[in-house]
Amino acid sequence: MAGAVALVAESGFSFRSPFITSADPAGHLAGLAGLLRVVTEVELISELYGKSEATLVYDVHTATPAGVQRTAEHFRLRDGKIAAIMLIFDAAPWQPMASVIR
Repeated sequence: MAGAVALVAESGFSFRSPFITSADPAGHLAGLAGLLRVVTEVELISELYGKSEATLVYDVHTATPAGVQRTAEHFRLRDGKIAAIMLIFDAAPWQPMASVIR
C-alpha cells in the first residue's frame, strides 16, 4: 500500500468510483484489502497510454456472485505522479456485498 501511495500526487489528487470518492492520496485504497480477499484473477484486456494519461481495461475475476467484473481505469498524471483516477464498472452486482468488501 505504501508503494502505491508514493506514486500519487500529494496535492490535488482525486479518485472516483461507483463506491468511493476521495481526495486523500491513501483514501482510494480504503476498500482494496477487502476486494483483494475475493479476487481470484485480473485479466488485462487493453492498455492505452498518452503523454499525461493512461487507461486500462481489465476483467476482475472474483469468488463472489458478481463473477467476472469488466472494469476500466483512467489515470491522469501531473509531474510524473498520479493526479486522478477514475474507476468505471457496473456496481449493481456488488450492491448486496458492499458492506463485506469495504
